[in-house]
Amino acid sequence: MTIERVINHGIAYLRLTASLGLKKVGGRVVQRRKVVLSLGPMSRHDDGKPDYLRRLRESYRAGRPLIRELEPYVDGAAKGKVTVTFNAGDPTCLGKPRRMAATILDPVFNALGLDGLFASVKFSSKIGYDLTGIVRLLTYGRLLDPASKSATMGQNDRYYRPLVSSTNDDNVYDALDVIQRNAKQIVRRMNTCVTRGTGRSSKVVFYDVTNFFFETPRPDPDTTDADGNVIEKGLRKMGVSKENRRQPIVQLGLFLDDEGIPISFGMFPGNTLDHHTLRPAMEKTVDSLGLKRFVLVADRGMYSGTNMCHVTDAGNGYIVAKSLRKSTKREIAWAVSPEGYDFSDEKFRCKSRIVERTVTLPDKKKRKIKEKVVVYWSRSFYERELHENASFLSFVEKLKANPGGFRITAAQSQSLRRFLKKDVLDRKTGNVLDGTKLAAMIDDERLSEFNELFGYYQIVTSELDMPDREVIDKYHGLTQIEDQFREMKSTLETRPVYVRTREHIEAHLMVCFIALTMMRLIQRKTKAVLGPESGEELDWTYGLPGARLANALREWQVTELPGDYYQMLNASDGDIVTLFKAFGIDVPAKIYTKGDLREVKSAIDPF
Repeated sequence: MTIERVINHGIAYLRLTASLGLKKVGGRVVQRRKVVLSLGPMSRHDDGKPDYLRRLRESYRAGRPLIRELEPYVDGAAKGKVTVTFNAGDPTCLGKPRRMAATILDPVFNALGLDGLFASVKFSSKIGYDLTGIVRLLTYGRLLDPASKSATMGQNDRYYRPLVSSTNDDNVYDALDVIQRNAKQIVRRMNTCVTRGTGRSSKVVFYDVTNFFFETPRPDPDTTDADGNVIEKGLRKMGVSKENRRQPIVQLGLFLDDEGIPISFGMFPGNTLDHHTLRPAMEKTVDSLGLKRFVLVADRGMYSGTNMCHVTDAGNGYIVAKSLRKSTKREIAWAVSPEGYDFSDEKFRCKSRIVERTVTLPDKKKRKIKEKVVVYWSRSFYERELHENASFLSFVEKLKANPGGFRITAAQSQSLRRFLKKDVLDRKTGNVLDGTKLAAMIDDERLSEFNELFGYYQIVTSELDMPDREVIDKYHGLTQIEDQFREMKSTLETRPVYVRTREHIEAHLMVCFIALTMMRLIQRKTKAVLGPESGEELDWTYGLPGARLANALREWQVTELPGDYYQMLNASDGDIVTLFKAFGIDVPAKIYTKGDLREVKSAIDPF
């Protein structure tokens, strides 16, 4: 069989023909040929390099045709044969290694519905630049090589096939504006696709807050009207940094499902208290997603009557920690009383009761709510608290024994405040008035109560019929969200944040949110092929740890050989092999054509 080039109406077409023999026509002998396969216009396949037709014919005869549709028609004797010629002494005979990560990342990105969404936005907004490509580049860059937006655009040529047709810094920031304007659509589309692809039930939803710092010393001012009334609060504000940074921060509230897959997020000024984020975060995101009834699990910083009423008024439930040390003396006495506990387990015991509370809502109205209160004592928790407070307790005892032998610093006086009688503190500064008289100033009752509560924890829930152990187990699942915060801050390097405007900050966090979701979906796939029998130090909940996952995607590369062939690099690396197994990628060969590489991607199941 032969590859022919024919001209029809001035357009070059390619076709595969076969000889049927000779016949006489008008006294002359002509060769009869049959069109086996029409390949369409030559321009559809031409890679732009010189002598394409010659190279196409040679590749076909060698059994590795440049056009994938020709592969079934290759002569059996030629199949599997590859001839690569190297020029002796030529250091450039092998091409520059390029990333193959998009082979996996593209199907996952598309499975989240984002390719279709951004294509639609581009069409409706008449955007001239490659919007989808820029979003891909920004998102993949978070996973593989976190950097500034400009530096990320410079990574375009590191991929086997560039993600963006052309790069321009102005287009990047225009794209960030588009991402911010369509944030709700993005979250809604992603949730629809995740639910459809994974069968997400969302029976349990986890929520917690963290913050990210900025490379600027100055917080944002509030926007005010002519009368000085605040129209919009500045976003970058000084607040309580989770990392003890003395820089402006922004608060981020994140919702996860029971598999640790992100649902949505909310963004707030850095000086917003944690418990003030829950209700607006739910109103802006979760409440509009149409999730079926779920139980919200959150840490004690989220507990307030207003928050719990908002959750239940929406038809949902909650499991939230509540500070036992800040509870009433009656509540503490019940918690530490041995009555109701089963002491058969030396390491753990729990009990519960149903109480009715009166809460005050923002409109000053009173409301009664019923809650189940679960308290438990854990030996491991007890030993941890004892260890964390050992030096402080030792200091207090030495102080009581020899009050005149210590000089009390301002920091020490602040630590001692809760254990001192009220009349020994300076009302203006909060410092101890006379450190030499501390032995008589220490409130032994408060100190004893502090020691007594070591090892105890308190959880409240709207789920009155849920067994105590189940309440505790679901609450402990909150560690998932802490893990995701760590991934955002380490693997994805979400902070420090270098963009300045509110719109671009929101877009930056949205890009990080998409990247985190993609990482979790890939981890979910790896979980299925990993297990304790492998002997690996893995998180069995999440699969391949984030840092190793990112490194595997980064190191999976391909290099171009002469003759338009390609060789996989690092394909035998342990974590890369894990990815291959997870996504059903078969990499037995050493040399590939473009068609082979396309087939690898097309065969991937993202869910």
